[in-house]
Amino acid sequence: MTESVTRRGARARVRSIAEAAEAPDDCLLIETAGAFLGKHSERLTVSVKGTAIGERPLLGLEHVLVLGGGVSVSADAIRACAERGIPISFISRSGAPYAKLVAPELTGTVQTRRQQLLAFDDGRGAGLVRAFARGKLLNQAALLKYMAKYRARVDLESHEMARDAAFRLEHLANRAGAVAGETADAVRGPVMNIEAQGARHYWEAARRLVRLDDGVEWTSRETRGATDLVNQCLNYGYGILYAQVERAVLLAGLDPYAGFLHEDRPGKPSLVLDLVEEFRAFAVDRCVFALLNQRVGLAQDASGRLDDGTRRTLAERINERLEGEEFHEGRRRRLRTIIQSQARRVATYVRGEATYQPWLGRW
Repeated sequence: MTESVTRRGARARVRSIAEAAEAPDDCLLIETAGAFLGKHSERLTVSVKGTAIGERPLLGLEHVLVLGGGVSVSADAIRACAERGIPISFISRSGAPYAKLVAPELTGTVQTRRQQLLAFDDGRGAGLVRAFARGKLLNQAALLKYMAKYRARVDLESHEMARDAAFRLEHLANRAGAVAGETADAVRGPVMNIEAQGARHYWEAARRLVRLDDGVEWTSRETRGATDLVNQCLNYGYGILYAQVERAVLLAGLDPYAGFLHEDRPGKPSLVLDLVEEFRAFAVDRCVFALLNQRVGLAQDASGRLDDGTRRTLAERINERLEGEEFHEGRRRRLRTIIQSQARRVATYVRGEATYQPWLGRW
């Protein structure tokens, strides 16, 4: 088993070098150890030991994701990205974002941030707590219904179980939306308790709907320190989504560390975690579950971490998903654009200029 995993990891590393720049046109993925990100004319270039392996025009580029260690970035590339408002995000092998390079102008807004901080202690903060939780629960329900419809003929028991879990999630979403309170602190506790109930229904149903290869076990949802393949895939995917949402929050002029649903902690981007909740199910869970059900070769290396090929596959699929279109405000838009729009809606809401409704995906 160890030998086959090692061989697969070696093949994946070769493939990742050849495909380092093969990602959606508005996102550049770099994961090859020893890669160098530079700039030539109006393009970013990726090379390994002086050999070019890819390039990407700066025009239309929205994000650079560095997904592994041993990657170098030139000052010219950093400046070019900063001048065009293109963030460079660094994500660990486990999927945890640990650094981001952005232009100082993106964090220089004042009025929106003042209102964001004031909103925590009035009805605006309470409204956002309810909306974020409601959006998460309803999108989890929608994803279960989407997955269950393909099981009606082949596994009626799992189909009915998933539908029942979806209805329970919808009921909990209504409860979360009706929690009384006039500040974020007043409603946060009850809403988080409801969200925890929903998590039990959601993950239990998801485990029934996902088909795992022999030897792969998934007994519960784990975040930090997960050792099993499925949770590691989910956590890695969420790291990519966090980077996208943080970019949207910064571009909207918001403080990523001043959240409403998630508690304040040093170094914790609470608002990013808040807004991520609406998109976890459709941006990440759906991709990971589909890869597992399609028997795509996801695997761990000899040290028990996701191997290079798996991380590459996850990054590509999730970025493809972010490029995919969903309905929003009566028309189809890229999911990446919807995330940005929702961040701007948070900004206009805390400024008292509009209402805020979570984005709800269709199944």
